[in-house]
Amino acid sequence: MFIFASFNTIATMETNLTPEQSLKVIDDMIRQAKRSFHRISFYFLLWGVLLIAAMLAEYIMTRMGNPPHGASWGVAGIVGGVISSIHGAREGKREGASTAMDRVILWLWAAFVITMLITIVGYGVSGGGTPSGSIMVLTGLPTFVSGQLMRFKPLIVGGLLFWVLGAFSYFVDPGVITWLYIGAMLFGYVIPGYLLKRQEDGLRTA
Repeated sequence: MFIFASFNTIATMETNLTPEQSLKVIDDMIRQAKRSFHRISFYFLLWGVLLIAAMLAEYIMTRMGNPPHGASWGVAGIVGGVISSIHGAREGKREGASTAMDRVILWLWAAFVITMLITIVGYGVSGGGTPSGSIMVLTGLPTFVSGQLMRFKPLIVGGLLFWVLGAFSYFVDPGVITWLYIGAMLFGYVIPGYLLKRQEDGLRTA
């Protein structure tokens, strides 16, 4: 509702603005989004590494004849959630007052993490196999939206890659899913996260 209300407010403002003023409003929103994503590369790198590790752990346990039952995913989710919460709290104190865009981004990713954890637990309890395909599809949403808000093409491409490979994973053998998932995390999270970190470092030193 907050997002829709914000869009309605902007639309109302634009009816009373000149084209030049409307473009300035849009540019200000983009700059605010980029400020709101300050140091967000930490989360892409963290979750990318953790979720790749969870997939590899599941793959190794399966090859050793030990059904994983979602244990590696649960550990990755808990560790990532704790580290993200601590880091987010520290960053919140350091950055001070939050903007409307900060809150949009916060709840976008908070909703994603909650949905992902429910999905992981659901697969583990029901014994429905690996949740990697569903995780890829879910991950595409916040990644794509974040990339669009920032106008950061690596994240936009990463979000599309998650959707495509996630959908494809439902039609291939389990052994292939492992490498689809790792490829999606590498090119959708880790590499964009690294490129974003370089951009953030450049802004801090400029």
